[in-house]
Amino acid sequence: MTDVPVRRLGALAVSAQGLGCMGMSHAYGASDDTDSIATVRRALDLGVTLLDTADFYGAGHNEELVGRAVVGRRDEVVLATKFGFANRLGEPTRIRGDAAYVRQACDASLRRLGVDHIDLYYQHRVDPAVPIEETVGAMAELVRAGKVRHLGLSEAGAATVRRAHVVHPIAALQSEWSLWTRGLEAEIVPLCRESGIGLVPFSPLGRGFLTGRYRSVDGLAENDIRRGQPRFADGNLERNLAIVARLDELAAARGVTAGQLALAWLHHRGGDHDDVVPIPGTRRQRYLEENLAALAVALSPEELATIEAAAPPEAIAGSRYDATSLTFVDD
Repeated sequence: MTDVPVRRLGALAVSAQGLGCMGMSHAYGASDDTDSIATVRRALDLGVTLLDTADFYGAGHNEELVGRAVVGRRDEVVLATKFGFANRLGEPTRIRGDAAYVRQACDASLRRLGVDHIDLYYQHRVDPAVPIEETVGAMAELVRAGKVRHLGLSEAGAATVRRAHVVHPIAALQSEWSLWTRGLEAEIVPLCRESGIGLVPFSPLGRGFLTGRYRSVDGLAENDIRRGQPRFADGNLERNLAIVARLDELAAARGVTAGQLALAWLHHRGGDHDDVVPIPGTRRQRYLEENLAALAVALSPEELATIEAAAPPEAIAGSRYDATSLTFVDD
């Protein structure tokens, strides 16, 4: 096992970088369960403790897969999963945060994961029809029942986070944060730090785009969600590739990959707070190891400024979601 630093999400201690498991079942085309399970186990061997899944990923398949991967190693793992999407992929999106659904979803996740408790339980998206006090109150009941240890929110706005934290301590906020998605920085990051809430950036590599491996959508599977995302659309893609080219140059000068540089930048955003825990996702051990190597990349203040100048927020072309998906982000 390697010496992966420890970070804190509220009162929860986790590895400084987690593993996002979504792509092993969902969103990015076909995958192989055997390879995916081997990648999860390799992550544990290397000192990763935080594994992130959700009941929506693969209609429950991802939770089942992660559960199989951690058999015999439960004490090495901080299991994080999410609830909230009450529809199957391809159906009209329905978000539920009512108390009855919270209890139902948790019990179903426990069965699929094959465990007696969830370490970090997130509301995947905020239900605008249900007061956050009801949702978090039901989640807090799960803590008292021993089914859940810590609570989190995903893609929640500042006002919602404040109200939720009054009901029960929120350990972590999981939202998109990377060099090309920086909307959290103005209000959410300071709020979380004032409240002792850890930050778990998903898609820290811009859905793989910041690695420089994707120059067009032609090589993506027909059902890959990136084909329908604005930043990968014609016109936007070319402008965004110019940013990746600049990151490639900076990374080459440091002897690292563009993806490692992007992850290192995000780790440095934690500063002395040690509260930023990215969860880059991958199905392959090769990329898992490459991503973890970013933890060893030290950046000076001058280098951080140069990286940010190469990818200014105003230069990113296209929104991070399509118009429909954006309606489910709480702000």
